Amino acid sequence: MLHRVDEDVVFRARGLTKIYRMGEVEVVALRGVDLDLYRGEFVVLLGPSGSGKSTLLNILGGLDSATSGEVIYAGHDLVSATERELTEFRRDHVGFVFQFYNLIPSLTARENVAAVTEIARAPMAPEAALALVGMGERLDHFPAQLSGGEQQRVAIARAIAKNPAVLLCDEPTGALDSSTGVVVLDALAQANRRLGTTTVVITHNVVIAEMAGRVIRMADGRIAGSERNARRKEAHELAW
Repeated sequence: MLHRVDEDVVFRARGLTKIYRMGEVEVVALRGVDLDLYRGEFVVLLGPSGSGKSTLLNILGGLDSATSGEVIYAGHDLVSATERELTEFRRDHVGFVFQFYNLIPSLTARENVAAVTEIARAPMAPEAALALVGMGERLDHFPAQLSGGEQQRVAIARAIAKNPAVLLCDEPTGALDSSTGVVVLDALAQANRRLGTTTVVITHNVVIAEMAGRVIRMADGRIAGSERNARRKEAHELAW
């Protein structure tokens, strides 16, 4: 089997550890994680609460720093990066989607997305990003006029509108019921398919793993396993 060439590697993590110190107590969140993520793939990080998923995602996204090890992105080690370099990395290369939507209540859907595109280097038009996630008819609605699933799709549009190389999603369906979650997952799949954005989705829901190209299982701060799905399911085929 041929291995992918290095140009396809978006992230390369080696020996990644994270220790949180609270007074005299040490909590080890990551224990020597080695991981490669490739251009354009759709990955699900699967594991129970406390397994290290969010910590790993936050380090990849430049939101947190590792205690030791390295994370190479486009030839740059994020672990040794300055705060300014991490800010530029987050702004120019990464889109984030969280469990809670974090929309600005006083701005319309279009304006919430425009708040990001105005500072991006090569953004999509807000209208195009919203259309991509099926919200093209709700441009001028405020968050309070939208359902939870619709708000999350606006949040996805906001994340993809700056044309990031990487989309990092932490429990994006965690606050939603199954049928609404499926619509949100379909929006993520559409963005991955049409834009070629490397997409990583954290979840504890094993059903969601069925739509991934690759599933990475975490336990106790380590990578417990990695497997590829022989057939990726479409979002509408999922139910939980």
